[in-house]
Amino acid sequence: MGNALRFLYAKELGKHVVSSRKAQCNWYKKLAVAWRETKPPPKSAEEASRLVSPPMLKRHQKADVEGLLAFYGLPLPHTLVELTTGVPPSRPQGLKFELHTIPVDPKAVADGDTITVYVSVEDSRESANVPREVHVAAFERASARAQRNYDRADELHRYIIDAGYKVINLQHEEVLAKKYRIRLRGIDAPEGKMPFRQEAKDELVKIVQNKCLRVLVFDEDRYGRCVGDIYCNGIFVQESMLKKGLAWHYKAYDRRPELDKWEKEARAKRVGLWSSSNPEMPWEWRKDRRQGR
Repeated sequence: MGNALRFLYAKELGKHVVSSRKAQCNWYKKLAVAWRETKPPPKSAEEASRLVSPPMLKRHQKADVEGLLAFYGLPLPHTLVELTTGVPPSRPQGLKFELHTIPVDPKAVADGDTITVYVSVEDSRESANVPREVHVAAFERASARAQRNYDRADELHRYIIDAGYKVINLQHEEVLAKKYRIRLRGIDAPEGKMPFRQEAKDELVKIVQNKCLRVLVFDEDRYGRCVGDIYCNGIFVQESMLKKGLAWHYKAYDRRPELDKWEKEARAKRVGLWSSSNPEMPWEWRKDRRQGR
């Protein structure tokens, strides 16, 4: 790093911290050692923040710790959450069926509590239920594409989509998959122009993008969405959203005490939407819009 770049770097960091340049050099020595000794190295902003915080919190001012984290765009210590092992009960009461999705497109996340997923028709639950017409259309589409008749292929794909399916390119292979819209059970996230609506959506995207999900479906709402619990790489998604203060426990439809506990933890830490003293609840926001307020 050149001298001019070092100067600019130190100058920018100096806007976020209160300690001297000498103190800053000591931080970097500690952090460099911690980084080298961490196996495997941090893979997420949360993991990096956990690595930075312990060696700095011990002997340095809170303003320096928070300033350094802010400089690098890392979450503050009080916003970090510890998640339980995301494994569902073996026989959850009220379970109707279970879905195992193909990797999720980040564009399929509508907001902090709604997501569209696809399940391959090769899945044992799906294979026997695919309409014959959809199978025929998928076969004819593949033939049309092989003959470079792309207009015909697009027409057939529109028919497949209208039937609730889609042909998705997955690792250079085309997969016919069934579409499901999922409403996360037991939580209600900010929507429309509500504060923290984008943050909630971004967090859900971060958790599920390009991941295969396990979805436990318990009900269907009036909009035709499956109401279910989502598990992703050992994370119970609703737990993460509640603990990070990006959703409410939807008590009108869910009485699970653990969800209530996770919401209260976020309230106590004043993270996410709870940084506001009296955030508007989504169900009240929707009611006001229906009444034209």
